[in-house]
Amino acid sequence: MSDESNPPASGVRLPWEQVPADLRRQVADFLGGRVVEAVTQTGGFSPAAAVRLKLDNGRRAFVKACGSSPNPRSIEIYREEVRIAGALPGQVPAPRLLTSFDTGDWVALVFEDVEGRHPAMPWRDDELRRVLDAVDGLSAALTPAPIEARTFAETHEMSFTGWRTLLHEDTTGLDPWALRNLEALAALEEGWQAAAEGDSLVHADLRADNLLLTDDRVYVVDWPWASVGAPWIDLVCMLPSVCMQGGPPPQDLLDGEDPAVTAVLAALTGYFVRNGSLPDPPGLPTVRAFQRAQGVEALAWLRHRTGWG
Repeated sequence: MSDESNPPASGVRLPWEQVPADLRRQVADFLGGRVVEAVTQTGGFSPAAAVRLKLDNGRRAFVKACGSSPNPRSIEIYREEVRIAGALPGQVPAPRLLTSFDTGDWVALVFEDVEGRHPAMPWRDDELRRVLDAVDGLSAALTPAPIEARTFAETHEMSFTGWRTLLHEDTTGLDPWALRNLEALAALEEGWQAAAEGDSLVHADLRADNLLLTDDRVYVVDWPWASVGAPWIDLVCMLPSVCMQGGPPPQDLLDGEDPAVTAVLAALTGYFVRNGSLPDPPGLPTVRAFQRAQGVEALAWLRHRTGWG
């Protein structure tokens, strides 16, 4: 059971049987057998198939497959993930991309199967510590960025404009503190791109549903938003969801007075707050509720960091 303050990080998944037969056949042929079990994985928002496959030859794989309908943007995101996942160095704790297929209207990614689980919800202290240590290790392994990627600023330059956009929109229902400080928030947001500069490859979408825990490792999955920026970006992006899902307040895990962190947090918060007020995108009926809930925690953190009354 969930409520608006803690919505699940899951959308509407496509059953494996509804993936085009030719594409399913290509996947099975690559794996060298016949699929005897396809278990849908519920985490994530994309309107796609996400399944752990078992074949009659004993092989296992995790497969993601997405079509251009109902959300044309999703297939482009999958194409970007093919590029990023295929280029990640072997030391990165991410499932290995075995192959991919692109029919023009469908894209499928075939990964090694990881026998892991998402962190428990609400967050447990021991698991959160494991994840935070893994994020630190990830940052060290990916600095400087080992592959070509767009910068974090380039990737989000059109979407991290929430407060500036709200200056010219109906603000009915906006948090009273945000409304009182809207002009100052818009001004703070203007500096986020310079603040985000760095030479680390960041995942940029870390949440519990993009993490898999095994007995001895923390795997990071779903890399389409990977980009180059400051090494602390992953923590800034992740911590509002940690608090939302029962973990400690973000300032307990990443405090200090670095103005660059505050500027990027302001842009991220504006994105959550404004996007959370928009209608659901095609095929993603749960993402706005998740953004709204993240926005609540991000806004509280931003208020703490700015100290504005």
